[in-house]
Amino acid sequence: MSAAGSSNPEYVNARVRARRSALFADEDYRKLVRMSTAEIARFMEESAYEEEINALGARHSGVDLIEYALNRNLAKQFDDILDWAKGRLYDLIARYLRKFDAWNVKTVIRGIYSDASREEIEADLIRAGEFDDRLVNRLLDAPTIEEAIDTLNRTIFGPPLEAAFEEYESSGVLVPLENAVDRVFYENLLSEVRWDEATEQYRDILLAEVDFRNARNALRLARSGADIDPAEYYIAGGQLFSRAELGSLATNPDELVQRIRDSTYGDDLSEALDDFEAAESLIAFERALETALLEYSSSLGNVFPLSVSPVIAYILAKEREVDNIRAIARAREAGLSPEQIEEELVIL
Repeated sequence: MSAAGSSNPEYVNARVRARRSALFADEDYRKLVRMSTAEIARFMEESAYEEEINALGARHSGVDLIEYALNRNLAKQFDDILDWAKGRLYDLIARYLRKFDAWNVKTVIRGIYSDASREEIEADLIRAGEFDDRLVNRLLDAPTIEEAIDTLNRTIFGPPLEAAFEEYESSGVLVPLENAVDRVFYENLLSEVRWDEATEQYRDILLAEVDFRNARNALRLARSGADIDPAEYYIAGGQLFSRAELGSLATNPDELVQRIRDSTYGDDLSEALDDFEAAESLIAFERALETALLEYSSSLGNVFPLSVSPVIAYILAKEREVDNIRAIARAREAGLSPEQIEEELVIL
């Protein structure tokens, strides 16, 4: 990847605004939850997914067609942005898109853990990061988690996964491995970027992501019952928790919730925190975290239109669209009601 030349945020953000206007609206999701998978595919064919649906329709159908089209379109959208960007802007976007390498690593590990087939795992991969096809295919061919980790030995994810593997084996849960992947991605990202006035808002978005992941992971650990010290898998760089605080708060969900209520994120997450305390729904809380991050990134992108923030906000919004459509298709195939499906969606 090259960062030669001067940045061109005006041009890139104008193109991104056009792409963002084509994203599905909340009303579209409310239509989709009442459709069959075939109807969802036809709806997508009349949208920005037309090329992918037409190209894949002869080989796939139903949920498989929808998932392959979603992932191919997502990768294409982000490849286009990299083609448009120049200079420092290109570098900032490219580094952020490594999150999909992290996604693919976690997807392979989860798939092996749950005995999913190679085809099932591959359907969930998003080839939008730096990993080339050869490395991705070697990951898909790995028969065990340990061998998948060995395959990553020359990437940034290899050493932290090796360090976390023993704790995974002793606990039997994936949290140590998943946290290790997230931690090395964010800590590398935060350490590599030169922070100044032009990237101040981008940094705020990243810090919010780190805070929300730490909060989510602490609650997951508290619920898992596993004998894991969350401080060992703390992601540095956020503003809401210190390493020591997260370790103690994970064993006391009430105090952790109160800490979030008292933070700058408290107003955005108030309703979700009420639901979490009343019904103890971790899924609902995680959805609320995603919604809050989307709203936060969008607000910064609107206020600072000539920074990288609008691009990051679009990447997050596009991910949300893909996740929502995938969730709807899978839920419809499983026979869930529209009301049940809507509870699984991230809707602003």
